[in-house]
Amino acid sequence: MTQLVIHHYAKPAARRHLWAGVIMSIVAAAFVVDLATAWLAANPMAAQGLQASLLAGLATGIGAIPVLFMRRPAERLMAPMLGLAGGMMLAASLFSLLAPALQHVAASPAPWALGILTAAALLAGSQFMQQMDRQWPHHHVESIEADPMLPRVSLVVAAIALHNLPEGLAVGVAAASGADHGMTLGIALQNIPEGWIVASAMVALGAAPLRATVIALGTGLVEPVGGFIGVIASSLAGPALPLALAAAAGAMLWVVSHELIPASHKAGREAAGTTGLASGFAIMTLLAALA
Repeated sequence: MTQLVIHHYAKPAARRHLWAGVIMSIVAAAFVVDLATAWLAANPMAAQGLQASLLAGLATGIGAIPVLFMRRPAERLMAPMLGLAGGMMLAASLFSLLAPALQHVAASPAPWALGILTAAALLAGSQFMQQMDRQWPHHHVESIEADPMLPRVSLVVAAIALHNLPEGLAVGVAAASGADHGMTLGIALQNIPEGWIVASAMVALGAAPLRATVIALGTGLVEPVGGFIGVIASSLAGPALPLALAAAAGAMLWVVSHELIPASHKAGREAAGTTGLASGFAIMTLLAALA
């Protein structure tokens, strides 16, 4: 009888604790949103950086839409598309991140000291991505076609998120620091074919086309997360802004060198991959000139 009485009163108590936790979570979330809204209102450049990273991330979902009708891109298009993305990211890291960083270094009272720290920050950004690549289990999208044992969807999604995080970080830092120079538009443009490739990989792994499109959009929304980190870093950096710019550039360079160039230069595709890389770089050069 005692056990029955205890059991009878345990459920309402557990429910009360659950609802209390839910209410506290809602209040805390509302408080955080209110603080973030006030901070963004007081820092319009930070808001611009967050909006830029969100735009770039949404482009991935837009690029995935053709999978609903056309499915996987033709094999001959994969190398130039990956090369195009690599070329645009490479140029963006130079024009929108490293060039403004060097301008700040040249105008500083101690250019040699700040220059050394900026170079070290670039290496640190690259090393950070290297460590994440080692410690975060994932499977590269471009290797799916050559792998007879299809990987788990979760591992491919992890690889895509790993790729998109530094993009969002770079866009957020560049836009918030006023050094966009066409970077947001360029990253958004290169995310469109990237979204098609990502969604195609999901279909190859057995996902329905609609689910694959939603997954691609979800991976693109990792970029605003990186963008939020970037705008905070740029707003807090002050005189150390070149370090934030260089670290974002290092992360971007790692993705280009470790992911995109090898994927676009597989045996027999080197010429197409190089053409795509040069074309992407040329597009970003034009956007930077017109910005």
